[in-house]
Amino acid sequence: MASGKTNNTRLKQIVDTAEAYFGLKVLKVTAPGGKGRSSFRLHFRDGDMIATLRPNFRRTHLEAHVLHSLSRYCDDLPRCLGVVDEVMFQSDVGARRLNMEIVRHGAKGKADLAAEAVAAIFRIQAAARRTDLGEMMPHLGVNRDWIENFVDAVDALQPHSGGLSNRFDRAAACAAIDRPARQFVKWDCRSGNAALDSADKLRWFDFEYAGMRHGAEDFAWLIGDEAWPLPPETMLAVVTDAFDPGCGEDLDDYLDYLSIYTTFHCIQRFKLIVKEANKRGWLSKTKVRKFDDAGVHPDFAAQICRVGAYFAARTSLTAPLARNFEAAQRGFESLLRDQQTRKRA
Repeated sequence: MASGKTNNTRLKQIVDTAEAYFGLKVLKVTAPGGKGRSSFRLHFRDGDMIATLRPNFRRTHLEAHVLHSLSRYCDDLPRCLGVVDEVMFQSDVGARRLNMEIVRHGAKGKADLAAEAVAAIFRIQAAARRTDLGEMMPHLGVNRDWIENFVDAVDALQPHSGGLSNRFDRAAACAAIDRPARQFVKWDCRSGNAALDSADKLRWFDFEYAGMRHGAEDFAWLIGDEAWPLPPETMLAVVTDAFDPGCGEDLDDYLDYLSIYTTFHCIQRFKLIVKEANKRGWLSKTKVRKFDDAGVHPDFAAQICRVGAYFAARTSLTAPLARNFEAAQRGFESLLRDQQTRKRA
């Protein structure tokens, strides 16, 4: 997190740059993700915009190029309004973040929002195929060390669920994850990185880590968001309904890969939750959603295990891991019951 002095310096740089570039007075600055984040909302007399100052200026310029390129073909992301040195200005896609908005709805409203979020990702990927992004974006998660670390994270399940089955084949899992980088991915498609505007239009933002991979990874990020309240079987149906054959892959093969990747993605989120809980203690759901934090709450931990178990069971490769997820889920559910009992006492 940035110190107060550093944060004030950053804010002054952003405000001075915005006023000089747009010739308008900044009336107020707010921090939608908290003051330690890279993006701030600038309030002008006639509207708002988002200013982003990231530690890595190359990444900022790459994100600006992504927004420029994709905005020519779809309206599911912010428009880049300009880049001045290290600061990028982009249109404000709305203050109603998807992670907060979706919990305000009933079952049908949740399903409708999920369908729109998934459809928007497919539209973004389709738009990218009409650009040159595939020729210049970095390939993500393609080196051997990354793949092996991704799969070897299964060991994090052991203290919470007993040993791993000897039927689980790590080498085969690595081979299944090792896919050509052919499709644009936004990456980090957690629900806190989408918002709705005053007309209820949903858009994805924060393309800082965008690159190329298989494509299904974006849906794994959404489905494997521990604060995402929809059941995994519902999300699989949503992806199936929205599937874009323009991605160049058969639906069944696509869903098999999605299941495998989501299984291991859930383990990554599981590891993060356990690490943060050990360091900071458990947090409230409200705080997690408000600050788009890791899901450090026993119910969210149980949810990520529930999702992991469901997708693990869908393929023979990952099926041996389902019981580990289920055992860990029972542990977190027991912890949650204990917490609730203590509160009532």
